[in-house]
Amino acid sequence: MQLTKFTHACVRLEDGDRSLVIDPGSFSEVEQALDLAAGVLITHEHVDHIDADKLRAALAADSRLRVWAPSSVASTLQDLGEQVVTVSPGETFAAAGFTVRTFGGQHALIHPAIPTIANIGYLVNDAVYHPGDSFTVPDVAVRTLLLPTNAPWSKGAEVIDFAIAVRAPKVHQIHDALINDRYAAVFGGLFARIAGPFGIELHHLAPTESVAS
Repeated sequence: MQLTKFTHACVRLEDGDRSLVIDPGSFSEVEQALDLAAGVLITHEHVDHIDADKLRAALAADSRLRVWAPSSVASTLQDLGEQVVTVSPGETFAAAGFTVRTFGGQHALIHPAIPTIANIGYLVNDAVYHPGDSFTVPDVAVRTLLLPTNAPWSKGAEVIDFAIAVRAPKVHQIHDALINDRYAAVFGGLFARIAGPFGIELHHLAPTESVAS
């Protein structure tokens, strides 16, 4: 598969003429990510993970496009009929020619005063894992982890410990739109020092950069 990282939490996976987009949110290059895509996975309802207006426009423009999302998101798109599919944790299904497995169920705790919402982590082709806004560890092997490196609900030590728990040998950062170069360098150094001995490497991708995964 070819993996293209867009700004923040959005990625696009391609294999031949098949294409699948995860979390085209408001911080991302949504139109570019969705261009000619066949399927979209949404982890949860926050606007940095789903730009509802642009996603609706893409669905209206292509009746073949399908979206898979937790019920909290799918219910807001129910007028689109069969183009939107509700998913839950513990499922396996085909999306745009890819095999997808779901994990988790809840967004990481932001603060006790803020209600917890649904969040689905997606493992695509038993290779690439996008956890959304959670530290849910799949109970299967992962080849490439998309690591949320900065958020109001986390700290650097927790992020690194999550990567160690998943044990994917290759890691790419996501959820990084608010990070400056200084923090990225500090975090990268800590990651190499703590996770490196476990054979885990963090590979930084710039927005719209593509790699084989």
